[in-house]
Amino acid sequence: MITGEAVALDVVPATVASRLLSGIIDYSIYGTGLYLAGITAMVVGIRLGLNDAEGATLMALCALAWFLLIPLAVEYFSKGRSAGRLVTGTRVVRDDGGTVNLRHCLVRVLVGLVEIWIISPALALLVCAVTKRGKRLGDLLAGTYVVRIRHGAARSIPLIMPPELAAWAKESDLRRMPGALSLHVRTFLQRTSSMAPVHRQRLGAELASYMAEYVSPPPPAGTHPERFLAAVMVERRNRELLLELRDRQLEDAVRAESTRIRA
Repeated sequence: MITGEAVALDVVPATVASRLLSGIIDYSIYGTGLYLAGITAMVVGIRLGLNDAEGATLMALCALAWFLLIPLAVEYFSKGRSAGRLVTGTRVVRDDGGTVNLRHCLVRVLVGLVEIWIISPALALLVCAVTKRGKRLGDLLAGTYVVRIRHGAARSIPLIMPPELAAWAKESDLRRMPGALSLHVRTFLQRTSSMAPVHRQRLGAELASYMAEYVSPPPPAGTHPERFLAAVMVERRNRELLLELRDRQLEDAVRAESTRIRA
């Protein structure tokens, strides 16, 4: 996004080259793991006297683990990282810049099975080269993309809810807000301390005007644009964290019930 003041607010997407390198590292690890697991499965099958069907089932389980379950677990629990992305300094994020959840990771891994393992890695590279933000098919379907992680990003000050807007924000409707606008606002708020006062004021007012079109009811009269933006972003973050907590509690409940039934 380029605002009226000609200031870029987009974070930097990862290059095709960095994605290629991280992919080579990751899939080399997974491929090696599958190879070793396959050899181990063959040895175990021979020693246990498994028949062809049982041996094939064991090999299929190894493939399922190294093609799907392990990549999914790595990406989900590392919040968009992997061994290859640690090396290249990149991370998978949502289109609005937020942290990926289980659904995003699952879609990316499942589509990756088809476009990378079954068809060809060349397809993923081609799609990355021609799409905005260098997305592959998995990113397009999941609503994600890969970004470069800047060294200063980890030192950014977390947003705090303006006390006078807490009650209003809790009752506001934020569902219509585009993900791209959320990303631009988050980036602006992270960079305010390094911006010239005049540009900061104008950009804040401009983004607040855009944001007001998607938030209802409007904030109290006389609210400062930056405090309005901060209140919306904090409330959006809190709601996302609450949804993620509920999802994890549901997963834990289902897992506990399954354990109880098996017992």
